[in-house]
Amino acid sequence: MVIDLSGKTAIVSASTAGIGLAIATGIAAAGAETIINGRKREAVDLAIAAILKTVPKAKLQGFDADLGTPEGCAALSKAVPRTDILVNNLGVFGPGDIFSTDDADWERYFQINVMSGVRLTRSYLRGMMERKWGRVVFISSESGLNIPADMLAYGFSKTAQLSIARGIAKQAAGTGVTVNAILPGPTLSDGFRAMVEETAKAQGKTVEQVGIEFVREHRRSSIIQRPATTEEIANMVVYACSPQASATTGAALRVDGGVVDTIA
Repeated sequence: MVIDLSGKTAIVSASTAGIGLAIATGIAAAGAETIINGRKREAVDLAIAAILKTVPKAKLQGFDADLGTPEGCAALSKAVPRTDILVNNLGVFGPGDIFSTDDADWERYFQINVMSGVRLTRSYLRGMMERKWGRVVFISSESGLNIPADMLAYGFSKTAQLSIARGIAKQAAGTGVTVNAILPGPTLSDGFRAMVEETAKAQGKTVEQVGIEFVREHRRSSIIQRPATTEEIANMVVYACSPQASATTGAALRVDGGVVDTIA
């Protein structure tokens, strides 16, 4: 399958590292002019340089803003008034059960993980519908289905993304615009690496080894029995953004390694 996104513009929120950077690299490699986003200009510039090493002819723009705020989303919409592809990747995660998660944390997860995608989609969806082509992708998580008790607010926010993506897909019915959610499982992202780096060093193991142990202990239903790579997640996203995925919409597309124990 040859995916060609030449002539398309794509925005990938939080695309300076991890899954977001892998997605932006994959979309740029397919030919789309890609807007790289991060909160700091230095991080954006480093990400652009990294993509150009892999995709020398990539068409890239940088936009530094905190898209977890209404002001940041409004600034991006003003600077880039049109896009064909929107990947809502921005998100935060961390531990917290019902007792340890206070109101401020609940609000933080809601604003960053949920409302950032809502605001950006609201800005760009109408234009996509009028042009009769567009792709909107929400990066959710297997935790949106397999809710972790010790990451409750995070799991809630990821479930919310599934509902929102499905509802927006119905709103865009018959227009040529697709809206989908992607559900990664444990992934060797920069955030995951940072989380286990000290443990790996203390135990004399690689981050990859600790990642496998984490999956086998905490995600025992995993069928691949290892964390995914960021590129594996990006492959699914690039497909969802492609012309070939024109009949896939309103879907929750799992890249979880089989962690969610269901056949549907």
